[in-house]
Amino acid sequence: MTPRLLVLFAALTLPTVAFAGETLDRVHAKGEVVDVLVNDYPPFGFINDKNELDGFDVDVARAFAEKLGVKLKLETPGWETIIGGKWAGRWDLAISSATPTEERAKVVNFPVIYYSLPAVLVVNKDETTIQSAKDITGKKVGAGTGSSYEAYLNRNFVIPGQPAIEFPFGNVEVVPGDETVNFQNLALGAGVRLDAIVASAGTAQGQIDATGKLKVVGKPLFAEPNAVVTDKGDPEWDAEVARVIKELKADGTIARISQKWFHTDITKDAE
Repeated sequence: MTPRLLVLFAALTLPTVAFAGETLDRVHAKGEVVDVLVNDYPPFGFINDKNELDGFDVDVARAFAEKLGVKLKLETPGWETIIGGKWAGRWDLAISSATPTEERAKVVNFPVIYYSLPAVLVVNKDETTIQSAKDITGKKVGAGTGSSYEAYLNRNFVIPGQPAIEFPFGNVEVVPGDETVNFQNLALGAGVRLDAIVASAGTAQGQIDATGKLKVVGKPLFAEPNAVVTDKGDPEWDAEVARVIKELKADGTIARISQKWFHTDITKDAE
């Protein structure tokens, strides 16, 4: 992370009210840390065939709890609830593949980045007219509801500390929704229900492998850092979250989890 990004990132995570150590005290008193995530975002968080929460973010959360010396409790209140802040002590953190943005930083904190993946444009394998982002003007393009990809398609997306993002397309018919459903619709055929999807490279590759009916076109759309989320008001907890995640990166734990899910280390550019 560049010095400029560090300054901006720190500014975005300043608490509005300080209750020093409240969250850390609660976690140690209960012997449990409560992590929230989404369950419809494979391979980061999803329900597996055993009806259990599974995925990259789940494994990172387990490693976090183990390093902290407490048990892990997982909850899935919904993305909009997570990123809306004002958790009122119900949850302790969200390891849920969240991209820090200026708007989100007004209501939640992003104490540490734990991985980085580019956003990509996905189309049906039989699609011939869409070769890059400039070709999606007027097209029906899917994105996760409330995601950075939806904001990108609406041309109002800024990542603090990074170069201005280019929008080489005109107005798009954005189709927000469950990402898994969007990919299922795209797999039905070129233009049948969707013309394209903007998604994480990791999610896209998982869907490409699973369906055999999709492909990535063009260059990556933008670099996307992903951070742990905490509620406003507890800088001591933010510091502890950052410390634990940095230790998990330094000792290779998150890299090993990354290799398990992606066969590559998606943490190496997340500094």
